[in-house]
Amino acid sequence: MKKKSRVLTIITTITLLFSLQTTVFASTGSADSEESINEKYGLPIVSYGEALSSSQKEETKKLLGVKENSKVEEIIITADDIVHYIKGDPRSNMYSSAKITRTDTGKGVIINQMTPENITEVTDEMYANALLTAGIEEAIVDIASPVKVSGHSALVGIYKAYDQGEGEKLDEERTEVANEELSIATNLAKKEGMDQEKVTELLTEIKKEIAEQNPATKEDIQQIVDEQMQKLEIQLSEEDRKLLYDLFEKMRELNINFDNVKSQLEDLANSVQEKISEAVGDKGFLQAVSDFFKNLIDSIKGIFS
Repeated sequence: MKKKSRVLTIITTITLLFSLQTTVFASTGSADSEESINEKYGLPIVSYGEALSSSQKEETKKLLGVKENSKVEEIIITADDIVHYIKGDPRSNMYSSAKITRTDTGKGVIINQMTPENITEVTDEMYANALLTAGIEEAIVDIASPVKVSGHSALVGIYKAYDQGEGEKLDEERTEVANEELSIATNLAKKEGMDQEKVTELLTEIKKEIAEQNPATKEDIQQIVDEQMQKLEIQLSEEDRKLLYDLFEKMRELNINFDNVKSQLEDLANSVQEKISEAVGDKGFLQAVSDFFKNLIDSIKGIFS
């Protein structure tokens, strides 16, 4: 019995030694590996909100996966930038930051919110919709903020990154329309009976129809908007409806071709549908729990009546 125990001990020790050796080799290999530089698009660009303190900036770096030896270009989003790119208030405090990696993978715009609990107004789909309108069709965008903010300065950082990066610059007229789209989306989401998912679904479906129908007149645009609102059972005031008419008419006048991003619009629509389904499912569950306790209380009352 003792001999068998010794044999087992030796086998266990040898196994542990081999395991340790493998770990050391794997660790050594990863330490020596270097990040590959994309010579076509240049380094990833990381934009930081100007209001970040030193400690907040370090926290943001970690959130965005920017290590000490990371090969990235870093820029700061200033008050001048927020005025220039989205006509914002120069007194604004900017915290939300972004890491932009340009690609040509065919996967489209990929938004990764690293701190979704701190970006209170702009959803993944809203960022993606605005970027597609601005002419950004291929990129991986990581977004983070160490404090609760609307998320607008991250969008400014993305625009500035494209202006400072290699290759073709963004069309200023398109970015202006994209900003208007995001402003309308965030404002509509605050209306009674609306939410972020519902607004995104409406904007995405309108774009999909524009890609399908290629409207030639303002009246065509209005018809598409009205049809999609009716289809999604969305009620808006005449004022808000006009904002949508004017927004998509500007897109038509700029000849923004959504055919190029039709598959991405489909993906956005599916993503929003999933979120809506999940939300409805949660409400259904909560309602079921509520009904259960209501019936239970009614039963107890029945016993004593």
